[in-house]
Amino acid sequence: MVVVVFFLIGSSPEGGYSEGVARAELAETGWSAPRRVTRIMLTYAHVASPLVRLSHRRSRRRRHRCAMEDPLYKLEFLSLVSKIATEIENHLSINDRVLAEFVISLHEQAGSCAAFQQKLDAAGAEFSSAFVESLDRLITTLHPKHKQKKKQEQADPERERRAHMLPGLAIQDQAWSAPDYQDTPEEATAARRRLERMDAEDAARGLLVDGPRTPEAPPADAGWASRGSSARDAPDPQPVIDKVYDGRVSGIKDFGAFVTLDGVAGRPDGLVHISALSSTGGRIAHPSDVVRLHDLVKVRVVSVAGRRIGLSMRDVDQITGATLGGARRGRPTSLTGANMAPLGGEAAPPAHERRVKRMTSPERWEVKQLIASGVAKASDYPELLEDDFATPATRAAGDDRDEEFEIEVNEKEAPFLAGQTAASLELSPVRVVKAPDGSMNRAAQAGAALAKERRELRQQEVNEAADREKRDTTKGWLDPMAQQGDRAFAQDVRGNARGQRAQEQPAWKKHTFNKATTFGKITTLSMQEQRESLPIFKLRQPLVEAVRNNQVLVVVGDTGSGKTTQLTQYLAEEGFGDTGRIGCTQPRRVAAVSVAKRVAEEVGCRVGQEVGYTIRFEDVSSPATRIKYMTDGMLQRECLVDPDVKQYSVIMLDEAHERTIATDVLFGLLKKAMQRRPDLKLIVTSATLDAEKFSRYFFGCPIFTIPGRAYPVEILYTKEPEPDYLDASLITVMQIHLSEPPGDILVFLTGQEEIDTSCEILYERMRALGPSVPELIILPVYSALPSEMQTRIFEPAPPGARKVVLATNIAETSITIDGIYYVVDPGFVKQNAYDPRLGMDSLVVTPVSQAQARQRSGRAGRTGPGKCYRLYTEAAFRNEMLPNPIPDIQRQNLASTILALKAMGINDLLHFDFMDPPPAQTMLTALEALYALSALDDEGLLTRLGRKMADFPMDPMMAKMLIASVDLGCSDEMLSIVAMLSIQNVFYRPKDKQAQADAKRAKFFQPEGDHLTLLTVYKGWAASRFSMPWCVDNFIQGRALRRAQDVRRQLVGIMDRYRHDIVSCGANYNRVRRAICSGYFRNAAKRDPMEGYRALAEGGGNVYLHPSSSLFQRPPEYVVYHEVVMTSKEYMREVTAIEPKWLVEVAPRFFRAADPTNISKRKRQEKIQPLFDRYAKDKDDWRLSKQQRIVRATQSQTF
Repeated sequence: MVVVVFFLIGSSPEGGYSEGVARAELAETGWSAPRRVTRIMLTYAHVASPLVRLSHRRSRRRRHRCAMEDPLYKLEFLSLVSKIATEIENHLSINDRVLAEFVISLHEQAGSCAAFQQKLDAAGAEFSSAFVESLDRLITTLHPKHKQKKKQEQADPERERRAHMLPGLAIQDQAWSAPDYQDTPEEATAARRRLERMDAEDAARGLLVDGPRTPEAPPADAGWASRGSSARDAPDPQPVIDKVYDGRVSGIKDFGAFVTLDGVAGRPDGLVHISALSSTGGRIAHPSDVVRLHDLVKVRVVSVAGRRIGLSMRDVDQITGATLGGARRGRPTSLTGANMAPLGGEAAPPAHERRVKRMTSPERWEVKQLIASGVAKASDYPELLEDDFATPATRAAGDDRDEEFEIEVNEKEAPFLAGQTAASLELSPVRVVKAPDGSMNRAAQAGAALAKERRELRQQEVNEAADREKRDTTKGWLDPMAQQGDRAFAQDVRGNARGQRAQEQPAWKKHTFNKATTFGKITTLSMQEQRESLPIFKLRQPLVEAVRNNQVLVVVGDTGSGKTTQLTQYLAEEGFGDTGRIGCTQPRRVAAVSVAKRVAEEVGCRVGQEVGYTIRFEDVSSPATRIKYMTDGMLQRECLVDPDVKQYSVIMLDEAHERTIATDVLFGLLKKAMQRRPDLKLIVTSATLDAEKFSRYFFGCPIFTIPGRAYPVEILYTKEPEPDYLDASLITVMQIHLSEPPGDILVFLTGQEEIDTSCEILYERMRALGPSVPELIILPVYSALPSEMQTRIFEPAPPGARKVVLATNIAETSITIDGIYYVVDPGFVKQNAYDPRLGMDSLVVTPVSQAQARQRSGRAGRTGPGKCYRLYTEAAFRNEMLPNPIPDIQRQNLASTILALKAMGINDLLHFDFMDPPPAQTMLTALEALYALSALDDEGLLTRLGRKMADFPMDPMMAKMLIASVDLGCSDEMLSIVAMLSIQNVFYRPKDKQAQADAKRAKFFQPEGDHLTLLTVYKGWAASRFSMPWCVDNFIQGRALRRAQDVRRQLVGIMDRYRHDIVSCGANYNRVRRAICSGYFRNAAKRDPMEGYRALAEGGGNVYLHPSSSLFQRPPEYVVYHEVVMTSKEYMREVTAIEPKWLVEVAPRFFRAADPTNISKRKRQEKIQPLFDRYAKDKDDWRLSKQQRIVRATQSQTF
């Protein structure tokens, strides 16, 4: 066989053989082969013939060299070839080792079983899938290369110990495959039946409203029609009796509502009498209680008399348009019966379907007396017997509205995590603070006392100023001829005084930012001259050569050297963008947008053409885009559909030292992609503190350093710990200004409030010193400050003056300020930390790391020799600070990250190549949350629902809520709610018009909660045709609504891309509430008898309704909230009332119905606390045991 194959190859170097010629030549040699074997041999000949001699010669040399270096490798490889040859012989009756080696080489090129099957099919091998899987398993198990890889993975005993202890985190990875979104017909039918059953249950319990009641519904051309609906039929020339039409409420009177019929020629108006508006037949006080102007309704024609058309909504389902059972065809309903009921109306429901109302105790006693006297029969009152012999278990089985439905957390663990939660507690967690009892951590927890004192003093001054302005507000209301402006509420007058005081600009800000202030650097250089003036321009050629010669390159350079804007252009000009895009990631959305606009301006194109950007909910790029800036999270999402990032030729991870979660995940993903794609180039830009670590992680790649200026810096420590770091910082600034040589000062603080307070105090102290002291220019820098004001820090101070810059940790690495000679470092930073026990994120002030402290001190040595004043002791620096900062991936929630990794087929989280592995407890908490959301199955693998959730660029809970709304038939409303939740606050409350703003806001309140209030706001804005004056009239932020509109448009595109239907539920808001509950069930809370609400999740504490919530005046028993905001209390944000039964239905893995025969765990933990007794000597005097002890003590003293 070997001779035959080489005979074919050698005789036809061009590979021009056909199958018939090959079989004829094989027959001449006296050997007969099956057709498919000939085809494989022929394909092998075609592939190998052009370079057969060279490849075989190189192959022999390689195998010989490998044998010389490692004889065991060759023996294992020959054993594998023999095994594969035996398998081929068993299936094809051919024993050929060269064919076996060819199959092994195809497997090495494939990388996965599916790709291996495709390569065999392309080669003409008609192998069954079972045979291919067998070959794949043999090669993966026996190939010496894979064996060495497994040995290397098992080299870390600690990792293997963790894998043995936590098997749920070490599930075998899966090959990536395209997601399947289509539901089977059986699944669609089951979902429809489930929806009908839920609506029937809600109707039986009286939870459905009568008709649509959404205020100010949008017009027909506002884009609110459900997508996918069929085209309308031709309009009827005349209204047809008993036919259901779509209509719009055109007028509301006391006696009914006028509706314009859409399906009739001329669109005539008809009248729906007030008695025909309600589907329950109950009395309605006014039509506006059921419908509002411009509402979309479904009506049935009951009578036509000339131009008068009688309509009815009573017997029409407002969701589907179907006629209910009470509607009779052929004649209109006459309202001539008792209490305006139609004669010959609906038959009463059967007795077993009627809801039995529970009798009160006096009624029960009276009925029993009537039965005892013989007037009534006991058989007519079966509920008496049921009440007398009922037990908690029988009541729970029945449909009793008065019986409390008790739920509790399902303590059953996920099968793939059984016993591992407790095991994770044995592992040492990641410490965010090195010394919790140290002096620095105590100072961080105590906070800045000076800032608190200044805040209280400012509030007291505002209140006193408002009290001094007295005004009689009664005259305007008593005078009938008074103008509208003379009538004001006392609350508004006081609020106006407070608002004027609050809106006054502080003196320091007036002095720093005034009309004479010029923002931005004024330059006369052209665009090309500006590019050539950057430090990176001199290193263009060496930098491009380094990228060309290395697959991975770490670039280190100071901020402002031009890495971000120039390096991508250099690569595009050198032809790197011809074979694929050049991508550059940024950790912040604002940076991605601003840098893309700047580069587009330098290139000379519009944003979205040659240069574009992509951030969450916004994609400004086109097929012609060659340079693309994006957030690191968006590149991670692109890896979901393209793990090898084939559309990019170069990827640049900018500002990688910030170590966001998405950046850390991209490190591992791109490291794998580079092994599969040798042509992919990766550039990592970093500050000096992480460059060596990045180089070691990426195969020891070279580091390209853009030279910067570095001068010696003198480090000064305090002798004793400082109790108030803010006060100490300001004192240090004053001492430097009064005693040190010229040079600017840089102060590091934790947030905006501290910076504003410090600016105010510094300005007052400098003004108190008088004009004899040199001028001190005070400049703040924080993210909320407008960018044009931030540019003031780069301007040099005028002669004879000194500037002090008060900045957050953004000044550590992200910006470089010239002229800084003195740095004041209090040693604190504000970080976002995640508590896996409570499941909450919170901003906490923590000590910086030693690397951050060195980076801060280095800022004083960029212009000349400088000094760094560290407001902590040297012992604290050595003993209380961590060596390096904790990456985000080790201190934040990982649910969204793990969901994305699972969608890419990465299930083995312990062996994933994280640069800094996250703590096991955080990963287990994330897996438990995903399992409760039904994103994972019992084996820890991704479900179809979980794969759909991974496609949405949002939190998994919100993605689950949006996907559940598709099944519940309310995705149109949910899109608006999700878009409104993406903005911070839609209402604004001016100080001088607080009462008016509150009254306008109350118009939008919905009894179900804040989510539906936001939906009402968006629908009202859509009904006004997205008018900005409408926003002003209703005290709503128009720019925020514009942002929500853009987000909604992007979400609609995602729904279209993944084939999710957009349907509306009309007035059935219970579906919307169920959808919210299905995503945020973990945020459920029950009303606490003592105060506020008690979170139902394990370990949850007390949370409170915010006074601005629509439910504040009428707090329901059960609610779900969007998030918790920590201010003076733990306030719930965006709250919606729910039914407790829904929690068990939508989250059976997390909640379960409590056993009515046993007391629940939550109630067992509740303690009865009596009211405070000011006369009691002991808080336990009320206890019976305490009183008995007192009596016994008294008796013993008596006797």
